[in-house]
Amino acid sequence: MERREQDGRRVRLQGRGWRGGPVSREEILEKLRERMVRFAASYVSRDAAEDLAQEALMLLHEKYAHLERLEDLLPLSLRIVRFKMLAVRRKAARRGEYTQVSIDDIPLPDTEWNPAESFERKELVERLAGAMGQLGERCRRLMRLKLEGKTFPEIQKIMGVGAINTIYTWDYRCRQRLMELMGAGGRQPQ
Repeated sequence: MERREQDGRRVRLQGRGWRGGPVSREEILEKLRERMVRFAASYVSRDAAEDLAQEALMLLHEKYAHLERLEDLLPLSLRIVRFKMLAVRRKAARRGEYTQVSIDDIPLPDTEWNPAESFERKELVERLAGAMGQLGERCRRLMRLKLEGKTFPEIQKIMGVGAINTIYTWDYRCRQRLMELMGAGGRQPQ
């Protein structure tokens, strides 16, 4: 890094300070911090940029203490900040922060009693009960364990099956059979 003095001569930051004296590592890190904050602030908020710069400085201090020259530290620090910004964005995407909908935009459900919906729900429950009664014992037991909140590995142990893929296959076949029976109105299809 170079800077022009008022008298026109160039002074290098590495090895010599702005006034010709040696530059300490702390001064270099302070300049890097400012540079990292400016870089990160162009993509994220100022507070988040300062947090990212602080994390990058801690990483430079812990893992890269052997580097002293600004020419080595500057590209490394900006790369670290860039990786940390990407990590923050991935984390926000995983949490769904970019797809959140304002609570004011979400329509409230109609809580009034609706006889048509009540009838449809009652009919669906009757069809489901009839279809469940026509399933085999293994399917009924598997469905019961799933409704109890058991995981597939737990169901595997309870049912004494050697391979978890067998449980996945049974689950798929039972759900298919249940949908067939439900589509037939709960009666045995012809």
